[in-house]
Amino acid sequence: MTIRTKIISIAAVSGGGKTTITKKLGDKLNNSKELFFDDYDFEDSPEDLINWVKKGADYNLWNLEPLLSDIDLLINSKEAPSYILLDYPFAYKNDKMKKLIDISIYIDTPLDVAMARRIIRDYKNNSITEIHNDINFYLKNGRIAYLEMENTIKPSSDTVIDGTFSPDKIVELIIKEIRDREL
Repeated sequence: MTIRTKIISIAAVSGGGKTTITKKLGDKLNNSKELFFDDYDFEDSPEDLINWVKKGADYNLWNLEPLLSDIDLLINSKEAPSYILLDYPFAYKNDKMKKLIDISIYIDTPLDVAMARRIIRDYKNNSITEIHNDINFYLKNGRIAYLEMENTIKPSSDTVIDGTFSPDKIVELIIKEIRDREL
């Protein structure tokens, strides 16, 4: 009997914990494979995120073919994983991806916590001027992309988990959700 690969997407704002949780979840789930949205070059997709959000954030404008192709290769391989874990920000909002996802998890990280994490992660060796510039950009323009996620991705996800929990606790809750759903 062939067991179908289950696809779990993990969404959060930038700095919300997607990558950390996807990696830790991969360490806990046997026979899993992680795919990370940021590892792909999505040609013919929106280049200016702020403009894209201002024009209505049509998630189907994203050409996700490279990611979809990798998912297809994994699913149809002789040694298909039991789980594909997607560090993927759009939950069910892209029609092509929606058909593949078995469960979408949203890590609900307060925006101030996400911003603090981004600064710690991205600006270890940068000047205070660069940090100020990023924060100014966030306040003037970037915040709308974060709010888009809170207003659209969060409610379209199957499960919302508090992003202030420890990564181990978040992974524990996701595994419980997977088992409760018999994925």
